[in-house]
Amino acid sequence: MGRGVDVSAGDAGGGHEDGHHGLRANALGLFESAVMGVAGVAPAYSIAATTAVLIAAVGLSGPASLLWCGVAMFGIVWGFNYLGRIEVNSGASYAWVRRALTPSLGYLAGWALVVSALIFMVAGSFPAGSVTLGLFSHSLANNLLAVTIFGSAFFLLMVVAVLLGVRLTANVQVAMSSIELVLLLLFGILAVVHGKEAHHFSWSWLSPTSFHGANGFFGGALVAAFYYWGWDVTANLNEETKSADVTPGLGGIIGVLVVFALFELFTIGTNMVLTSGQVAHNAGDVLDILGQQVWPGVGGKLIVVAVILSTVATLETTLIQLTRTLYAMGRDHTLPSALGRIHPRWRTPAVATVVAAVLSIGLFVGSNYIGSLSNVLSDAVNAIGLQIAVYYGLAGLSVVILYRRQLFRSVANFIFIGLWPFVGAVFMFVMFGKSIPGLTATAQAVGLGALGLGLIPMAIAWARRVPYFKRVRPDERLAPEPGDPAAVEIY
Repeated sequence: MGRGVDVSAGDAGGGHEDGHHGLRANALGLFESAVMGVAGVAPAYSIAATTAVLIAAVGLSGPASLLWCGVAMFGIVWGFNYLGRIEVNSGASYAWVRRALTPSLGYLAGWALVVSALIFMVAGSFPAGSVTLGLFSHSLANNLLAVTIFGSAFFLLMVVAVLLGVRLTANVQVAMSSIELVLLLLFGILAVVHGKEAHHFSWSWLSPTSFHGANGFFGGALVAAFYYWGWDVTANLNEETKSADVTPGLGGIIGVLVVFALFELFTIGTNMVLTSGQVAHNAGDVLDILGQQVWPGVGGKLIVVAVILSTVATLETTLIQLTRTLYAMGRDHTLPSALGRIHPRWRTPAVATVVAAVLSIGLFVGSNYIGSLSNVLSDAVNAIGLQIAVYYGLAGLSVVILYRRQLFRSVANFIFIGLWPFVGAVFMFVMFGKSIPGLTATAQAVGLGALGLGLIPMAIAWARRVPYFKRVRPDERLAPEPGDPAAVEIY
């Protein structure tokens, strides 16, 4: 198979003008990439932290939200798979959208990932503290100050792990994700076959007509997008992966297939076992309540172990996405160039990691003054949903544009490189527009305001005539043709 590897955006994966080495190449294989894809989504964390938000938005139609958003999300997954075959860059959509559309939209795509990851440090660290404290006291699990302290401690441990290298991170992820998936499968089956039902199963839970109009449908889809978010960490790790143009895309596909099945199983099981009141009153530890319902006593606490492992995993992978994107932007001088510096021994973006840690802890502690735990989680989830809709949607359009000469050469090309990514992109943009009116003022301000802040550093970099903002050549906007040494095999 030919490889469309292009590291033209900066000195991707190679040496730096200041003599520092690049990221550690060939550290991950397909198995590790797939594990990172699952860990990035963090199924146990997503279920624990977001179920209350989803049920508040759509009631019993949660399985339908995850199903139909999942169908659209697979289009974006296929898009990332083929975009990675054209250019290997740890900035991923930041580089690809620039190449296909414009440098300004590419920068916006990268910035959307940066701000969504920073906000997630709040949404992710809260359940880490809440679930851990819930092992000892339900009152502590809903105490904002106690949750902040424990969540900060969890996050700082993840910072250290990410600093020490991607190989160590991958080994830890394999161990944690294996235990997490076994526990989730066990409790998912127990929930579905549980004798005492809050609701009898209904196929209407999966129907696109079960929502209260289009606004209800897309409001649920916005939350569902947050469930799936994170699989694209495989793309941000492409400079550190074997067969860098192919393996990350396949890892993302495998990861999304696994979590899609788990999400449907658990959401249906939750509908059957828990009432809406039980979910609403335990927003931060829904899986703890579910575990006690299907396996009372010590056995039910095992699901909490899955949540803790999952939260640790997703904090790590989100920090990786954030630091690799900051690294790519620093390397291109679209953000301060110090962010593009690599630790000479660990081969990780050390400056970007420290900066991300400081910003994240500041946001996490500051969120104490926003409101209750459930409000913080809900607003963060919805704000992140808006931001990921932007960069996923732009990536979906990009693959169609870059491969436009090859779309009609086979049915497979048309579906997997053209139609499906395009539908996924349109879905993301419509979801973005339809969801905004129904959000709280805080979610709107955080989601849109954080995106708007990106215009400031972008204007500064553009005024400095940074090469990233040079006009893209027409030949760069086309995927290599078959027979070209840089062409990829399309199937």
